[in-house]
Amino acid sequence: MLRALALVLLAAAPARSGGVLDVVTTSTDLKALVEAVGGERVAVESLAPALHEPHAVDVKPGQLARLKSAALLVRIGLDHEPWLARIRTTVNDPRFAPGGPADLDVSRGVDLLQAESPRVKSDQGVHVHGFGNPHYWLDPANARPMTQTILDGLARLSPDARAAFTRNRARFLELLDARLARWIDAMAPRHGARVVAFHDSWPYFARRFGLVIVATVEPVPGVPPSPASLAALTARMKDAGVRVLIVEPSASRSIANRVAAASGARVVTLVPSVGGDPEARDYLKLFDVNVRRLAEALAGSR
Repeated sequence: MLRALALVLLAAAPARSGGVLDVVTTSTDLKALVEAVGGERVAVESLAPALHEPHAVDVKPGQLARLKSAALLVRIGLDHEPWLARIRTTVNDPRFAPGGPADLDVSRGVDLLQAESPRVKSDQGVHVHGFGNPHYWLDPANARPMTQTILDGLARLSPDARAAFTRNRARFLELLDARLARWIDAMAPRHGARVVAFHDSWPYFARRFGLVIVATVEPVPGVPPSPASLAALTARMKDAGVRVLIVEPSASRSIANRVAAASGARVVTLVPSVGGDPEARDYLKLFDVNVRRLAEALAGSR
């Protein structure tokens, strides 16, 4: 019975004229990847802007209307979007319920880090990172399983377009593989470099490019550091010879500057999502920017 209902709902999925699928994503990174796979057969909007308060998004009425008429909701998953529960309640469409026919969790198929970490509670409720670190899109190699999941999701809604989606994905992966080889070459001289990150966003990036994240400024995700923890952190950075502190545009610059001044580390701002910097206009350019900035910071910190 439930399977029959799901098939009816799926068959009723909205589409624009000409077979163009309306897709809503929870991040600009997913928007970029859906567009790479879907090409001209999708129209995509991200509910979240490129830069926003971590794990909190203020969705506008127009975006709610767009979601109501969408054929597919593509999300990061792993409790990264606690704000999405409220949106689902407001929209009140069973298609978008977790596991529903129009719900696509792109974390499936990704080799997750920190999957055994305990859940962290804050005043806002259960925090993210309880089922694995959710910043998996920051390893460019993860675009391969992510785009496969996206392709399968789009093809379920538009089976006749599967061949076009497959060709689009193949072209994207060809570009990705060529750029990935360049990024790895650029970071190779810095392999094993020790860094500190402000927020726990970069373990996938670090694993891909051979960095060692010694610590994070935030003792747990989303929790500001105490004076005592900052003192312990800067002492640890000195002992470990850490010369670079990775921050994001949303990080507290005053805290970052204090850590840098006390430790002697250089601050480098990396972009966590597509569109978070004018140079990071798409998924590939996001890594062009971040690899270049980090390589330059590590070279200048010797």
